[in-house]
Amino acid sequence: MPYLDAASAAPLHPVARQALLASLDEGWADPARLYREGRRARLLLDAAREAAAEAVGCRPDELVFTPSGTRAVHAGISGSLAGRRRVGNRIVVSAVEHSSVLHAAESHAAAGGTVTEVPVDRSGAVDTDVFAAALDSGTALACLQSANHEVGTEQPVAEAAEACRAAGVPLLVDAAQSLGWGPVEGGWSLLAASAHKWGGPAGVGLLAVRKGVRFAPQGPSDERESGRAPGFENLPAIVAAAASLRAVRAEAAAEGARLRALVDRIRVRVPELVPDVEVVGDPVRRLPHLVTFSCLYVDGETLLHELDREGFSVSSGSSCTSSTLTPSHVLRAMGVLSEGNVRVSLPAGTAAEDVDRFLDVLPGVVAGVRERLGAPASASAPATGVADSASLVVDALGRRCPIPVIELAKVIGDVPVGGMVTVLADDAAARLDIPAWCEMRGQEYAGESPSPRGGVAYLVRRLT
Repeated sequence: MPYLDAASAAPLHPVARQALLASLDEGWADPARLYREGRRARLLLDAAREAAAEAVGCRPDELVFTPSGTRAVHAGISGSLAGRRRVGNRIVVSAVEHSSVLHAAESHAAAGGTVTEVPVDRSGAVDTDVFAAALDSGTALACLQSANHEVGTEQPVAEAAEACRAAGVPLLVDAAQSLGWGPVEGGWSLLAASAHKWGGPAGVGLLAVRKGVRFAPQGPSDERESGRAPGFENLPAIVAAAASLRAVRAEAAAEGARLRALVDRIRVRVPELVPDVEVVGDPVRRLPHLVTFSCLYVDGETLLHELDREGFSVSSGSSCTSSTLTPSHVLRAMGVLSEGNVRVSLPAGTAAEDVDRFLDVLPGVVAGVRERLGAPASASAPATGVADSASLVVDALGRRCPIPVIELAKVIGDVPVGGMVTVLADDAAARLDIPAWCEMRGQEYAGESPSPRGGVAYLVRRLT
């Protein structure tokens, strides 16, 4: 059964398994003690720190291990903000950061701080000039991920780091998705990552803080991990995390090239095999193993379930997989289609035959879901009817995506060219999906206004 969701958690690397089992016997003692068993544990911890620091590109005494990548991000942000509280209380983040960064920013705002969110383009990348313009004398910290976890787009970290250096602002990089593929370039100040993203065990994160960066750890601390991650270290897991990071780095060039070719095949073939698909994310500046696409007229939750029935484990940022009806903040920030969203992220060792079978299965699965939802029989052309009215109203209030777009597609041919269709919807995804549908189908999105019946009235003018 092909597992194609490595961006969520990569399968445990064989080296991680070996190191974990070996260190269970050798690394169970307290590395802070001076007796024989403690000294042995300390040697293992020091060796793991040196290996991880080499992979990150920092000094061993700049790196600490945390209980998770999320804890690393939270500790990095809170410590930086506290260390620079005399400078200001403003934090700058990109609109597509991981939720761990955005949650920390929300907590900072709730405590009276200021948060500036930098927008991204349709590929998911920030404009470095816009990012630089957001920095001022009152900015305590800036955050920019190295690569996006949902669409794979790599961010211009080196350029952003240079802008931060010129402004005197430290830059925290969330490198969870990219660290297994290579070091993060540029003069970043802090870096966080998570072992289960590169094939290490879950429950291990790392935080690197460059020398000279003002940093004040928050909350109770002790003598462990420089006071930045209190509590007894999970030494076997740490050793396995460092060993697997070194191993995947050794394999990264060859495996990255192989997986990139497979992903390129998916990027090209999916729009050829499935009508009305938008492949999102930067086609060039991206992670080698990840591709995301969205399908019109498809319920994302059903699509993922059907792919699972066919033996494929994939992920989604679609609002249709969530009871909140709120699309992924990443897709929302990019302004791309959210319904029927599928993220495929290939773990190391994925066979070309598995990708070929996925491409064989996908068209039938999408067609089946569309048929059950009553989508237009031919997605290549809107339905045509008697154009006896210059305007129509589609009431999709209370209905989840992709129903509002399906109902729009059914009636667009029933108004004359130049005529207007008003779609009433209270599903947040409609704000993304209706404009995206218009762009894909050659129609004009004419804006939105509050609906007197609740929700929003979306206006679409027929052009073709």
